[in-house]
Amino acid sequence: MTALSIVVPCFNEEACLGALHERLTAAARKTAGEDYEIVLVNDGSRDGSWAIMRELAAGDPHVVAVNLSRNHGHQLALTAGLDLCGGDHVLIIDADLQDPPELLPEMMATMRQAQADVVYGVRKSRRGETAFKRATAHGFYRLLSRATEVDIPLDAGDFRLMSRRALDALLAMPEQARFIRGMVAWIGFKQVPLAYDRKERFAGATKYPLKKMMRFAFDALTGFSSAPLKLASNAGLALSIGSVLLIFYISYAWLAGQSIQGWTSLMLVVVVLGAVQMFVLALMGEYIGRLYNEAKRRPLYIVQEVAGGEARQARLGYLAEATANKDKPGGKGKRPTR
Repeated sequence: MTALSIVVPCFNEEACLGALHERLTAAARKTAGEDYEIVLVNDGSRDGSWAIMRELAAGDPHVVAVNLSRNHGHQLALTAGLDLCGGDHVLIIDADLQDPPELLPEMMATMRQAQADVVYGVRKSRRGETAFKRATAHGFYRLLSRATEVDIPLDAGDFRLMSRRALDALLAMPEQARFIRGMVAWIGFKQVPLAYDRKERFAGATKYPLKKMMRFAFDALTGFSSAPLKLASNAGLALSIGSVLLIFYISYAWLAGQSIQGWTSLMLVVVVLGAVQMFVLALMGEYIGRLYNEAKRRPLYIVQEVAGGEARQARLGYLAEATANKDKPGGKGKRPTR
């Protein structure tokens, strides 16, 4: 086991990897001397990221390159790196260098001084992002804070330093739809913030377009709150009350001999009721779908190849390379168990 692990999920980040390796190495040496590892997880990149990772692993014994079998998504790629790393302390950071690696020594000092298990970065500013993204991120964090039963820090991403104790608690949570920052908040222990200014991307384009951002937000909300189901229940109750009142009105008008006109308004009511019913069914389907995915008990990720470092074991995923090595002459591969 090493003193420090740095886990970096990567997707189409070939333009960033050289500078990333240089800056992470400098920060790691300043913090832990030579007792560290950098775990780069290739999440099904379609550019030359994996080739660069293999070169880095071949030239630097501190680098471990993990190649997933396909694109699993940011949160599962991050889970793979956390599952396979072996450090007493673990830094989570993205490959785009928006979160400065140079904060690592300060985060370690803060952790020791506060005797905390988690030091998480809180964004004071977000350079290089559009006004729309800043506004939606601001609203998302505050909506999530109000809707969830867990106290999730505002304006905090996945950039954080964790102790091994906190990481082991996180890895004991095997759910498929993962929202890492919320899961870390859920495990408890002492967690302290560290404010910083977020930089622009070093290179490349964002890997979170609007569609992925909306999916990520919905995963976070449904994964840590029953508020959508309560909203559906409240909406159904309100519409039921409204329907009863409408029935009373229709009955009164019929008994009074008044002709009830307004086909348009009637159809409007029917359409609104139908839309709300479909919305409620969609919410229920989302939660039922999550139960279905969890019931299948599939591994969270599949690793195709690992370059550099020592043999690894996976608790939450499957190492395909380990089985392949077992069939080679003199191979000592071992099929891992979850």
